[in-house]
Amino acid sequence: MFAPLEIMWALIGLILTIGGTFLEASIASPSWNVLQEGIPIYSLGVTYQVGAVLLVGCLGGKNAGALSQIAYLVLGLLWLPVFTHGGGLDYIKQPTFGYLLGFIPGAWVCGWLAFKLPPRLEFLAASSLLGLLCVHAIGLLFLVVIVHANQNALANAAIAYSVYPLPGQLAVVCAVSVVAFILRTIMFY
Repeated sequence: MFAPLEIMWALIGLILTIGGTFLEASIASPSWNVLQEGIPIYSLGVTYQVGAVLLVGCLGGKNAGALSQIAYLVLGLLWLPVFTHGGGLDYIKQPTFGYLLGFIPGAWVCGWLAFKLPPRLEFLAASSLLGLLCVHAIGLLFLVVIVHANQNALANAAIAYSVYPLPGQLAVVCAVSVVAFILRTIMFY
């Protein structure tokens, strides 16, 4: 069924996804006058949730990535407040639920590609980008299904949930790629 290593990575991925849900992604931008001004921190407008999904795919592979996200969805749907706005079966009616569903194929695709090619930075970045693309594709498809009656509402929802967070998520993808590359180099796999 699942190897012990895959189960370990799935648990790590589950913990990272839950933690990443509530941790805002930010970037530091030090200036030349850092002693007087300090280091300003700027929000990327997203959390590390998607980054955790992609990181477990890059480090644990396709099965660990998908398993961690299935566990995340099950925990959230069983009324544990692991989603951004709580949890429970009613969360299925939220427009963002499709993106949560997209975590499963996103993590699987990212993990599949990350272990198909040598662990080079550009390949890990490409696998993370394609995983992110899967998340957005499933999320947008879900929006089409639940907001099918009103094209204006659909366009607004697509902009709010896919277009606005995309720059921040792309920055997180860059960070995930670097972290995954370093960790896979250190762990020799």
